[in-house]
Amino acid sequence: MAQGRRGCGCLGAALLVVGLAASVVGWKFLKPWWEARRANQVPPASGKELQVHVLDVGLGDSILIVAPSGKTVLIGAGPPGGGKKLLDALKRDGVDHVDLFVAPNPHADQIGGAGDVLKALNVGRIIYSGYPQTTREYDDFLKAVKEKNVQLDKATPDMPPVDLGDGAILRVLAPTEPYFTAKELSNGGNEPNANSVVMRLDYGEFSMLLPGDAEEQTERRMVEQGRNLAAEVLKVAHHGSKYATSADFLKRGGFRVAIISTSGDNRYGLPSQETLDRLKAANVKLYRTDQQGEITISTRGQRDDAKITTAREPKQGQDIWAGLQPLRDDSAKRGFINYGDLAPAPKPTPQRANTNTNRNANSRAR
Repeated sequence: MAQGRRGCGCLGAALLVVGLAASVVGWKFLKPWWEARRANQVPPASGKELQVHVLDVGLGDSILIVAPSGKTVLIGAGPPGGGKKLLDALKRDGVDHVDLFVAPNPHADQIGGAGDVLKALNVGRIIYSGYPQTTREYDDFLKAVKEKNVQLDKATPDMPPVDLGDGAILRVLAPTEPYFTAKELSNGGNEPNANSVVMRLDYGEFSMLLPGDAEEQTERRMVEQGRNLAAEVLKVAHHGSKYATSADFLKRGGFRVAIISTSGDNRYGLPSQETLDRLKAANVKLYRTDQQGEITISTRGQRDDAKITTAREPKQGQDIWAGLQPLRDDSAKRGFINYGDLAPAPKPTPQRANTNTNRNANSRAR
């Protein structure tokens, strides 16, 4: 009888070990699903109004989020020389502080006005891509951050979501290390853009994707990593560059609205006709700051309740689906990439008449 009890004990221990092993294996496969499900959970919206302002800063990005709680987020600070214009826009929208500033990448079109913002307003925290870059604007940006002693955090999808209160949540979807290299971008694009900070805003039933200057390679990596890309509104990456906003990305996102931040006169032809054609094929409602000025979204987090208003209507003869003619490729390693947009192409000046010829003609006339 004692031997039988010992046999039962051994069997029970074996079953326990097998059960524990099965649990470990099961959790290994269930953990990614559980983490993805938890990451995509959205708290209920309070019903108060949330606003997103895509500011008209020219060839650059500056997106202002005003949460129902009153918290403010500024994503990008536009190109160099546009600090006063940006601050005027923030003042017009009633903003006297910035709780979170996001620097999508170290290029001048994203951080050109950051120094002016840091000097003029209290900034609580900064999230940046962490991708190393040596440019005057980036050095000035880091210097201003240090002088103001602002908390500086490197973006990663593993960081906790930013709770804006009243049910509004901001999450980081990219970049992830190892960073993209020039070799991986041999077909176009460049490293700082491909390693941009990509964020997702959720408020109840409303959602918006904010991809900075991310490239097609960034889109593919996010798909492979299972990031939640489906959203109601898309801020089109890199001002409508042909190197981003792929057809597959648009299909996966299922966006109903797309907004392009750009200038009406830039040498890079942004937005490109190729990207506009892909957006049109995806059947989105398109808005552009170069034709419509500041674009404002307001929502209370209910299904289909988002209202979009523009500062102005397109001028007569402007076609919102018409791209601009490029004079330089937007993945170039010089010019705009490091120092901000080049000035518009110079207009031809009338040739000056030959003074001697005129003088001789006058002499003959006399």
